[in-house]
Amino acid sequence: MSGYWAGILSILAINVIFAYGIFLPVATGQLNLGGAGFQALGAYTAAYLSAMFGLPVPVTVGVGMVVAGVVGFLIAFPILRTRGVYLVLATFAFAEVVAGTILNSETLGGAMGMSVPAFIDWEIPVIVAGFVTLFVFYLMSTRFGLTMRATHDDEVVTDLMGVNIRMVQVCAFAIGGALAGLAGGLYAHSFSFVEIQSFNALVSIYVLLYVLLGGTQTAWGPLAGAAFFTLLPELLRTVLPQVKSFLAALVGIEEPVGPPDDSWRFVILGALTIAMMVLRPEGLITRTMIERLRFRRSSSAREQVA
Repeated sequence: MSGYWAGILSILAINVIFAYGIFLPVATGQLNLGGAGFQALGAYTAAYLSAMFGLPVPVTVGVGMVVAGVVGFLIAFPILRTRGVYLVLATFAFAEVVAGTILNSETLGGAMGMSVPAFIDWEIPVIVAGFVTLFVFYLMSTRFGLTMRATHDDEVVTDLMGVNIRMVQVCAFAIGGALAGLAGGLYAHSFSFVEIQSFNALVSIYVLLYVLLGGTQTAWGPLAGAAFFTLLPELLRTVLPQVKSFLAALVGIEEPVGPPDDSWRFVILGALTIAMMVLRPEGLITRTMIERLRFRRSSSAREQVA
């Protein structure tokens, strides 16, 4: 496999893990705009342990995941006391605090970043993403997953049924932080370098878009959203020059034409994002869609037996 596609697969796998880290708190009704902060914690923890102590990758990534999860658990208690836009601002402020702390830390390289000695190939992130996907699907099928969905749909009724809503939200926030930290640790070892500019506010916004536009009702949503926003720009990179050449030939231009400006990829991606928000406000994949597919499969199976 070429290095280009190996890099794309690594990024896709890391984005899937990252998206699931944001999906879990969102599944309880809590919008988390601090994803970049948790990813930075995991990445810099793994990078520091690898560079300073030469620890093996499973240890550095595991410790980064634990650090992000513990921090997520501790800050969840004060942050989740807020609601609505204040919750979004609080999580965003957390990510900025993490970024500012790392930026002013000479131990962590400051604005210069850190080199990561240990390198992992694309297979490791892909395998880990597969296990994380199975874990999230399993988690959402358990009693805890049912309480998460119930909390998201109606907190008042869920509270009247005797569910400890606060603890459900705190646990979902902490597990999500741990998964974001896992994504950060894999990022550090996949690219052999970390710099805090790579974990900016746009990263938090993008990964939240993966979840919201993919769908928050089922575990399929973040997977679809991450795949769509990761692979579509690369597909457009290949398709747009061919489209331009076809249109030039269509209007009679015979001389070779140059490729379109690279910014057109993001113009089209933005237009598609707006269209998805208008046409599919609940996300690409919804609970109703999954239930319809299951009903059709069961109906066709019964017809085959009959």
